[in-house]
Amino acid sequence: MNATPITPRLTDRKREAIIQAAIAEFRDNGFQVTSMDRIAARAEVSKRTVYNHFPSKDELFAEILRELWACSKAQLDQAYRPDRPVCEQLREMMASKMRMLNESSFMDLARVAIAETIHSPERAREMVAKMGALEEGVSTWISAAQADGKLKAADPDFAAYQLQSLIKAFAFWPQITMGQPPLSGEMQQQVIDSAVEMFLAQYALA
Repeated sequence: MNATPITPRLTDRKREAIIQAAIAEFRDNGFQVTSMDRIAARAEVSKRTVYNHFPSKDELFAEILRELWACSKAQLDQAYRPDRPVCEQLREMMASKMRMLNESSFMDLARVAIAETIHSPERAREMVAKMGALEEGVSTWISAAQADGKLKAADPDFAAYQLQSLIKAFAFWPQITMGQPPLSGEMQQQVIDSAVEMFLAQYALA
């Protein structure tokens, strides 16, 4: 007997439509200009329905960020494996990082968050702090590799920042600040390989 496909409830579909509409509005108009009226119109639901799901624009934006952080963090969390070469594990982590940076939703909201530094530094600091929290998994991995005698003793947070900055210098900041297109697959791999090689040249133990 075939199982009956599970279809999303109407309320769940409306909630998802609101989130997607909000992402598009924040991307197109920024946080300040975006209104709940515009979001409701874009989602093709009533404003009352929007408020039933999200009490305020701030709450809606925060929920979008929470979902984004959860999805992105799941991609970047990788446990250290002492039975596998360090270089392979690093490449896998940086490949996950690269995929996250190439997700349109992540980049759209990153632009909104950074633009908010002009209008609301306090809100922007919270957003940027959450973005930084996504990189904690790399620090944890580096600490484990150090404990296993594979990497030199150093501040793992600083080392993780260095490594990921090598990726973001090509695959984040040019796209955020100068509107450059995402990197090609070939260029992504080149950036990953180069970043890992430079990192290991500095921190790998012979």
